[in-house]
Amino acid sequence: MKVKKFTAKSMPDAMKSVRNELGNEAVILNSRIVYTSGFLGFFRKKNIEIIAAVDQVAKHESKPILKEKQPSFVPIPNKQTQTQLDNQRDIIKESPLQSNQSADILKEISNIKELIQSQSFQSAQIQGIYPEPVQKLLDWMNEQEFSASLMEKYTAGLMEKWFAAGMNCSAEELRGFLKEEILKYLNDKPFGGITFTKKFVNVIGPTGVGKTTTLAKIAAECILNHHKKVAFITTDTYRIAAIEQLKTYAQILNIPLEVCYTLEDFQGAVKKFAPYDVVLIDTAGRNFRNKQYVNELSRVIDFTIDIQTYLVLALTGKQKDMEAIFQQFSSIKIDKFIFTKADETAVFGSMMNMIEKYEIGVAYITTGQNVPDDVMIASPNTITNLLIGAK
Repeated sequence: MKVKKFTAKSMPDAMKSVRNELGNEAVILNSRIVYTSGFLGFFRKKNIEIIAAVDQVAKHESKPILKEKQPSFVPIPNKQTQTQLDNQRDIIKESPLQSNQSADILKEISNIKELIQSQSFQSAQIQGIYPEPVQKLLDWMNEQEFSASLMEKYTAGLMEKWFAAGMNCSAEELRGFLKEEILKYLNDKPFGGITFTKKFVNVIGPTGVGKTTTLAKIAAECILNHHKKVAFITTDTYRIAAIEQLKTYAQILNIPLEVCYTLEDFQGAVKKFAPYDVVLIDTAGRNFRNKQYVNELSRVIDFTIDIQTYLVLALTGKQKDMEAIFQQFSSIKIDKFIFTKADETAVFGSMMNMIEKYEIGVAYITTGQNVPDDVMIASPNTITNLLIGAK
């Protein structure tokens, strides 16, 4: 048996090294996260360390690898395996390695022996190179369109959990662990709806994401749940239908509306609504790829006032488009996301991708067109439940 330790920056890189050097018949015996020493304890880098082994006899006798991925099985350890480890240890003792290197490798072999003696490898099927329960979760994360960085991050954690549980961990147990990890990450981000710490709330985003309807839902929440005095401002003067839609909502909710064509109009509306608790601002939904339209926002809205801005994104959109939208609007300080059309998709990984990439939390998630009902105040729990509940 050939036993070797691999160190790489990520779990996929480590697995690739194992496959390249030891082949598809290799057995992963141990895995852990290690850190480089850095300088005076600073600038440490996290690496993945894997100890893998392969039966060299079996490797030479194995059939050629087919193009189609074939599942392999972790062999059940026996006395012969124990003897092979002992022989490997004796070879290392006699080899001209430096004393510290020899000691490290001997320690690893000792750990492997203890692992083999204490664990049962009963027919643990591996699809590709990951254990089946881990692979199921990775497939699910891929279907949910998690980003490569998140996949790498959680793959390492799932493999650590798998080995810590003695390689006897169900997919549901791993799913619970993943839920805890996602919750732990999201708890550090700002979540929740309108806080009334700022009087003006500005809603921006591309056309067709549901900004006006979402604004009406927020207004209803402020009036019905918080008993606030609310007013509307709209700068969406490009579409008559948009103004009429907001006028309809304003009449239903019995709140005033000001239509602003210029910065002077906007400043006049700000003075007019001085007695109000909350002023909600609707903006034009234009082609986000044209930077000119985004720049027009600052020519109509006075961003020097006490204002909070939410970027509205539809969950039915593509990840690349979401990132492009964010970049186009990045000249404006974006406080939180609002994700719409959660009822029109079963794929929610883009929420995690945007939160992780831009370190911005979420205010609301909308689930339909009904005002005021189809809206949820976002929290780490609501995000996690949407993700974990999606299969």
